[in-house]
Amino acid sequence: MMENLFQLEKRLGEILPRKRFLHSMGVMTTAFSMAITFKEDYEKAAIAGLIHDCAKYMTGEEMLLECYKNNIPVKPVEKLKPDLLHAKLGAFFAKNVYNIVDEEILSAITWHTTGKPDMSKLEKIIFVADYIEPNRSSSTIPELDSIRKLSFENLEEAVCKILGDTVRYLEQSGLAIDETTAITYDYYKGNYGK
Repeated sequence: MMENLFQLEKRLGEILPRKRFLHSMGVMTTAFSMAITFKEDYEKAAIAGLIHDCAKYMTGEEMLLECYKNNIPVKPVEKLKPDLLHAKLGAFFAKNVYNIVDEEILSAITWHTTGKPDMSKLEKIIFVADYIEPNRSSSTIPELDSIRKLSFENLEEAVCKILGDTVRYLEQSGLAIDETTAITYDYYKGNYGK
């Protein structure tokens, strides 16, 4: 596994902008630690964390074109905010460019931005690790330290908190909300919200 991880790290370092690459490294180490905490497969968590943003070096227009070219469905909100496509396009690249065939890893990459109702443990770990990794700043994410603490105590409550904060931020900013994010928040709020 480690040789593959090193090879992936090298390849991603060559295409991702430095800031994005450091973020990916941060998600990888956070996901690895969370996987150990929650008794999940830490090798899968490390790979999914490292490669989750492998399509994020592209512009929104390039992502749209790449999705159309490869018959990847595009929702109306993704046409408005093509950056959202990096998750499903990332899963496509992970499989077709980086030869990752593990469906759990591909699913965790697909849902790392919006989440989805009833996520697997690995999906939740990548979703949360993307939000709390060490390069994130409390100047842009209120309560980041308490969310980091919660993330290692109760994974479902952390997912619910992150979704709630994200939905509130998008509503207050007047930005479009992906319907999957809203549905996922309702699911976790109904099952794990306080």
